[in-house]
Amino acid sequence: MQILESPATNATVVLTALPPLSLYVHIPWCVRKCPYCDFNSHEIRGSPHRDDTALPNLESGLEQRYIHALIADLDRALPQVWGRPVYTVFFGGGTPSLLSARGLDDLLSAIRARLPLAADAEITLEANPGTFEARKFAEFRALGINRLSIGIQSFNPGHLKALGRIHDAAQARAAIEIARSSFDNFNLDLMYALPGQTVAQAVADIDAAIGFSPVHVSAYHLTIEPNTLFHRHPPAVPDDEVSADMQQAIETRLADAGYRHYETSAFAQSGREARHNLNYWTFGDYLGIGAGAHGKLSFADRILRQVRYKQPREYMEKAEAGVAVQQEQAVRVEDLPFEFMMNALRLVNGFDLSLFAARTGLPLHARRKELQEAESRGLIERDHLRLQPTLKGQRFLNDLLQIFLKT
Repeated sequence: MQILESPATNATVVLTALPPLSLYVHIPWCVRKCPYCDFNSHEIRGSPHRDDTALPNLESGLEQRYIHALIADLDRALPQVWGRPVYTVFFGGGTPSLLSARGLDDLLSAIRARLPLAADAEITLEANPGTFEARKFAEFRALGINRLSIGIQSFNPGHLKALGRIHDAAQARAAIEIARSSFDNFNLDLMYALPGQTVAQAVADIDAAIGFSPVHVSAYHLTIEPNTLFHRHPPAVPDDEVSADMQQAIETRLADAGYRHYETSAFAQSGREARHNLNYWTFGDYLGIGAGAHGKLSFADRILRQVRYKQPREYMEKAEAGVAVQQEQAVRVEDLPFEFMMNALRLVNGFDLSLFAARTGLPLHARRKELQEAESRGLIERDHLRLQPTLKGQRFLNDLLQIFLKT
């Protein structure tokens, strides 16, 4: 493990209580790498890229070895989180729904045997519509998965093709119906500002999603990220003005349908916010296991960032040897205000002022200069209890965060 030394500083972290703890489990394989995706995902070797007769799955030997590596990784991490309850678990990817029910059962059993999961723990599985099968997902529900996050992205055949998705519109709708048969808590992921997309088409996707009555909808603006196929071969996408019109129309349509806009890209029915993601946005802790997984762990006198080895086979070898963590570094005290704001200012209703000190161990009044600048520019509003971004601050979030990055 590479332990990165933070530059010397006289300031120290003093936390009087530890934040809530979540568990993130990364499953790095997918059927096909999407051209916009910059996550740590790897195509299954020999994948047929989907046909009409067979659902893709991980080869059983590979699945078993990876699950054993995850358990070894967790075992090695236990001393850092010993005794702390875990309030949410999130299986992300990649495509976690490629796991077999038996493999997921083995993994969940190992997690429950090692970590004190809260009785009402939210346990989420990301799923690709191209991997849905009714019996398998009923088994997932019976195993304790109580929330699905389904990567629909669009219901438009042309846009799905442009995004390189392995499912078509009919499969997207069929997957949601399968989800509804076993789950009452599911999220639909959608994207907008897609190649060749109009405002009407973006709204049509939202209307289609609302028609299935999900408790949660995520609507993400397509961004062209480095190290992606779209970055090497940029598609023609809507300009900023059209994209802004899409955003406004999407927010209005979801609000009219009873979904509360509570985070930059997240909308939920009352009381159905994503608890795992809320823990990220309120600067909570998360243990990340799996290839390339990131983690944040707080202690009384420091806050650590961890990164696991990225390549799946190297990760498995390192985890089996007890050294899955590639990098570990204490967050510099000087960087904590920006890290906190980078998460908390994504929340439409902002945060209680007391949360800043509780999560960072620092007084918020020490950031008086930055807060005054943000307020004078109309990017935040605050009183003696709460701080939140204005609508302008939401729309120009990067400009708002830049104020805290300057310190």
